[in-house]
Amino acid sequence: MIFFDNASTTQTYPEALRTYQEVTTKIWGNPSSLHRLGNQSTRILEASRKQIAELLGKKADEIFFTSGGTESDNWAIKGIAFEKQAFGKHIIVSAIEHPAVKESAKWLSQQGFDVSYAPVDSRGFVDIEALKGLLRQDTILVSIMAVNNEIGAIQPIQAISKLLADRPNLTFHVDAVQAIGKIPTAFYLTDRVDLASFSGHKFHAVRGVGFLYKKSGKKISPLLTGGGQEKDLRSTTENVAGIASMAKALRLVKDKEDMALPKIAKMKDIILDELGKYEDILVFSGQDNFAPNIITFGIKGVRGEVIVHAFEEHDIFISTTSACSSKAGKPAGTLISMGIPSKDAQTAVRVSLDDDNDMGQVEQFLTIFKQVYAKTQKVR
Repeated sequence: MIFFDNASTTQTYPEALRTYQEVTTKIWGNPSSLHRLGNQSTRILEASRKQIAELLGKKADEIFFTSGGTESDNWAIKGIAFEKQAFGKHIIVSAIEHPAVKESAKWLSQQGFDVSYAPVDSRGFVDIEALKGLLRQDTILVSIMAVNNEIGAIQPIQAISKLLADRPNLTFHVDAVQAIGKIPTAFYLTDRVDLASFSGHKFHAVRGVGFLYKKSGKKISPLLTGGGQEKDLRSTTENVAGIASMAKALRLVKDKEDMALPKIAKMKDIILDELGKYEDILVFSGQDNFAPNIITFGIKGVRGEVIVHAFEEHDIFISTTSACSSKAGKPAGTLISMGIPSKDAQTAVRVSLDDDNDMGQVEQFLTIFKQVYAKTQKVR
């Protein structure tokens, strides 16, 4: 079996899974309890918070645990909107955001907020000048993803940070779910970034756990109220075992980063070079300013889901762009925003690599690709 769908989820590291099992079985007290078992859980919780913060170059009191990227995005978008609505109701998100951001913004537009969508160029990068033109006095939030989940375009977070430097009262949120272990932290956690969303299962932790980075001093309204956990900002009993597993996974990913990134990039280069030899191939992902792990392409005239299932017959697993939207059968929203015709966008499939993959798997993928390509000749 070859798993080339790592942008949708990653296999849990054995070490992270062991951490989860140990905490679940040995340290299972509620961290809100006053007794010894509760205190043990609190120590694990805060040690994990400190480790995650240190690995990202931030402070422990800036890390807030959630159930994953979707909750973190929802909290960032809606929490800032309601916290700052007295100062304005204008929000800007990019046209290529993950549904967790775009649907949150859409919902807010139904609650009386004004949402603008920053366009992207033909390669999938946010147009800085267009974004600048959208800024208003009543703009309270700008949300731009670090790495696009459909084609891997690394967004110009540093340039946007400079653009927003003289707007300290405007909150800048970054969806960093696809960034950890794929691009250096400095690319997406600049000093100007106020909020950033993360999801554990994208970097080899268990599913159902994530976190939100919130810069010290920045206020946000809670989405979940009740028991007062996470400094009264995110009520519900913390998933201590999942959080400990996530801290372990993040440390392992960061430890491997220097060796893993060149390896992943090399595999991507080989696949792109081979794809370039075929006449009826549409390549949507580039190399410069693109994440090293994502390759999005299509075979002219062949719907993406056909290609996905053709590879699945050989135990090779890829996806049609975003996993969250793949079953809807719609063309990739990012490609449409780039100006790609719908008939071409519907051909798109995404190969997403990880350090767990190797050159032998790449060779097998390319061998099967040659067979799949030949079988689509009549359709093409």
